Amino acid sequence: MARAGHPPPALVDPATGSVTFPELPAGPPLGLGGLPFETTELELPEGTLVALFTDGLVRDRDRDLDDQLDGLSGVLTEHRRPLDELCDRAVAKLLSGPVDDDAALLLVRTHKLGGHQVAVWDLTADPEAVGFARTVAARQVEEWGLDELVFTTELVVSELVTNAIRHAATGPIQLRLIRDRNLICEVSDTGHTSPHLRHAGSDDEGGRGLFLIAQMTQQWGTRYTSTGKTIWAEQALVRDEGDGEDTEG
Repeated sequence: MARAGHPPPALVDPATGSVTFPELPAGPPLGLGGLPFETTELELPEGTLVALFTDGLVRDRDRDLDDQLDGLSGVLTEHRRPLDELCDRAVAKLLSGPVDDDAALLLVRTHKLGGHQVAVWDLTADPEAVGFARTVAARQVEEWGLDELVFTTELVVSELVTNAIRHAATGPIQLRLIRDRNLICEVSDTGHTSPHLRHAGSDDEGGRGLFLIAQMTQQWGTRYTSTGKTIWAEQALVRDEGDGEDTEG
């Protein structure tokens, strides 16, 4: 988690229903600074309810912040109710009258991926590791029955692992593929320099990697950790017509 100006989230223990607000390093609102946000990692039991919300839900000049947080906690203790019902109850309780600021509330429950949905490889900072990473990633995607995503996955893996070897500080590199509602490719290294998307000139020999990834995937991004960074790219799974997804809330 990282905090960008708004309050920390509320966490509801799935066994006891107790509500806590974890301490997170404060960061500036998005768009006001160029420095990386400091992150905090928390281990949450499966089924934990996470409530993310903006200032407008709990704070203004006519409402006491502690009373509002207590009111939110009171609603969230009934965490086994459907998520949309909890959202409606929280908004009705906390925003009973006119408000001075926009309010947003997002509720999610943590779920654990099965071992067959995640594949991880530790790589050496050696150019030969790029070919190995490309091969094992393509094989894994084929085993998942996602043949139509093999080519793009090979390109993403090749570019991200090459960048990690070329620009990151010395240290381990990890490749991880996650098959959930989408296919996510992650490459982690010990560097803290954020990559930048740029348009290479027609006579440039490099600089097209992230541009290609941005064009061929749904979205990509960077997240920072205490030991370095992870660059990820997400591809949509091709689904048959009428193939639905299980969603909650």
